[in-house]
Amino acid sequence: MPSGPLTPDEHDRIRALHAEGLSRNAIARELGRSMAAVSAAAERMGLEFDRARTRAATKAKQIDAKAKRAQLSLDLLNDGERLRTRLWEPTEVVVSTPKGPVRVTLPLPPARDARDIMAAVHTAIRGHADLERLDSDSGADAAKSMLGQLGEALQLAANQINGTGEEA
Repeated sequence: MPSGPLTPDEHDRIRALHAEGLSRNAIARELGRSMAAVSAAAERMGLEFDRARTRAATKAKQIDAKAKRAQLSLDLLNDGERLRTRLWEPTEVVVSTPKGPVRVTLPLPPARDARDIMAAVHTAIRGHADLERLDSDSGADAAKSMLGQLGEALQLAANQINGTGEEA
């Protein structure tokens, strides 16, 4: 990839490719220049790139990721539930005897196994809760928007009361 300042021919090529509707990345590939170099040159020339496709792609990725997190969250909850049932099921263990190892069925898992199962259940449920919290709408953005609007309205009212007549 070439380095150094862009040549006048490269500037002309950027203008032409921009006029054809190519993206910044496509222009950079075409010229064999960095995206930063193309961005800086375009900015100096007053050229702007349509970011609607980028915004749409970003939004789609966010939606896909949220759906995956929701499925993973549900899977973790189901895992926790399945693991927890093992606490109350008969468990087969191997016991050493003078005649050699013997398989024995216990009505419940041994305490150490029960503790390990509970730790696994806790981990699964915690993962579920963390994912749920990550995607929950806390309402903070709505509150910020409402407070901003309230502030603007108060400023406008204060200006009218003071006779300045200026808008916020």
